[in-house]
Amino acid sequence: MTVFARLRRTAALTAVVAATALSLTACAFAPTGSDPAAPASEGALQTVTPGKLTIATGEPAFSPWVENDDPASGEGFEAAVADAVATQLGFDKENVVWVRSTFDSAIAPGAKDWDLNLQQFSITEERKQAVDFSSPYYTTTQAVVTTGSSPAASATTVAELKNVPVGVMSATTSYSVAEEQLGTANLSVFNSNDDAVAALQAGQVDAIVVDLPTAFYLAGAVLDDGEVVGQLPDSSAGGDELAFVLPKGSALTAPVSEAVDALRADGTLDELQQKWLADAVDAPVLG
Repeated sequence: MTVFARLRRTAALTAVVAATALSLTACAFAPTGSDPAAPASEGALQTVTPGKLTIATGEPAFSPWVENDDPASGEGFEAAVADAVATQLGFDKENVVWVRSTFDSAIAPGAKDWDLNLQQFSITEERKQAVDFSSPYYTTTQAVVTTGSSPAASATTVAELKNVPVGVMSATTSYSVAEEQLGTANLSVFNSNDDAVAALQAGQVDAIVVDLPTAFYLAGAVLDDGEVVGQLPDSSAGGDELAFVLPKGSALTAPVSEAVDALRADGTLDELQQKWLADAVDAPVLG
């Protein structure tokens, strides 16, 4: 599965997850917020390894989500969010175990050898048929990505980007925002993000508009000399929501969601987002 398949919302929705999944969580619910749960060693939560919280992520895990491919460091947005959630659940660092998994295996049906998994999973109804999702810890904005040699690389405003050819995938939130912000005069529409990237690499467009996580990935792992130009303003409405994946019917789904909600309510998620997804990667909101 490509990164675009990971992040793309599915249009076709099927059945809603059975309510029984939530009922299974009630007995293991733990207090969150400013008063973290009882120590995991007391057996308050059902985990793969009693007394330990096993968290999975991709391999490699890349910046800004995980710095230096070392999630246990707590450095990087997702590493820091996972660290904060573990604390809310009552697990100290010594009792958090990091493992690796592929993206596809994480969202496939079946038993897992981890309790939580995060690697920019967007919530979709289709995936909900196979796995649980926590409350979202991040909603994407739309961003512009290019290469260092492109005229778009020096742009600091939306107005400057209106003067260069920009590519975007059709029928997406990215397209709606690009159309609104940049107009259609220099906007090239593609059937997929893969096609848009190919056009950028071939010099047919000078930049493309994608979700911010996709922009980070393209700049860091796909494009030669890739650069995130910046975020388009007021572009979070309708963005993909990223969340922890848990095994279907996990007793931890409700506690993890409550932990995420508590971190959102007390401002922790905003602080981590500013630290790792705005300042550290230099992705300013374009003027």
